[in-house]
Amino acid sequence: MIWMNHKSCCAGVLFLFGAVLNAGQHAKAQTNPPQIKLSVHWEELTGPDFVEAIKRAQGTCLLPFGIMEKHGPHMPLGTDLINVRYAALHAAENQYAVVFPEYYFGQISEARHEPGTVAYSRDLQLALLQATTDEMARNGCKKILIVNGHGGNDSLVPYFAQSQLDKPHDYVVYFFKERTPASGGPKKKTTVDAHAGESETSKMMVVRPDVLHQGRAASESGADQNRQHLPEGVYTGIWWYSRFPDHYAGDGSVATRELGEYQMNWWVDAVSKVIAAIKATT
Repeated sequence: MIWMNHKSCCAGVLFLFGAVLNAGQHAKAQTNPPQIKLSVHWEELTGPDFVEAIKRAQGTCLLPFGIMEKHGPHMPLGTDLINVRYAALHAAENQYAVVFPEYYFGQISEARHEPGTVAYSRDLQLALLQATTDEMARNGCKKILIVNGHGGNDSLVPYFAQSQLDKPHDYVVYFFKERTPASGGPKKKTTVDAHAGESETSKMMVVRPDVLHQGRAASESGADQNRQHLPEGVYTGIWWYSRFPDHYAGDGSVATRELGEYQMNWWVDAVSKVIAAIKATT
């Protein structure tokens, strides 16, 4: 028999208690590991990480929708694609969601005469978009937000969203088309400010200044030619070409980084709020 004095006994009990406590904390740490950081880029995730990403996103995925078309004499063909994916990726980092890779298979028939434009048939546009959202849903995306970066898609995508009601789906398509705040921010210098104009050029100064050639902006005119005169409410597809035949609307030479920062921050914040609202809705 081994005898211990009082102090030795107490020390032994404390040692055993400490060992049990440490073991319990270690076990808890193993069962509740810290949440790993997951990329918001669909294409960067591994298979197992993708499964976790869909859970973390609550089944919410973004499809940034751009186009390939001329943007004046100074901006890249993929301007809409570049800008909208920037907005979507940064918004998804604020409100976690999975962002689909570059998508530019939209409506741009009015610019087929311009170099570098990629225009698909209307049947293919709708079929490919349907196949894409179906595949996204099959992979767990039950709430799909199409974030639009191209004005030529503003009629195509709402029609696509409405057409989802022609038969049952196990997912929902949402559409967000706003790209520029209605007011606020640095005062603009131009009144005609649309395609490749002051605002869009300013955004590119923030997103990808390395592919912007602002010094060339004044080499073509972005003035409204106003060659079509019809009563209000009458629409015809040639309207854009009749006003801006060179696919340039405004003056990109007066763009500023300050305006671009304001507008891109607004866009990212707006998409973040939409993601949060979509996650919350049933």
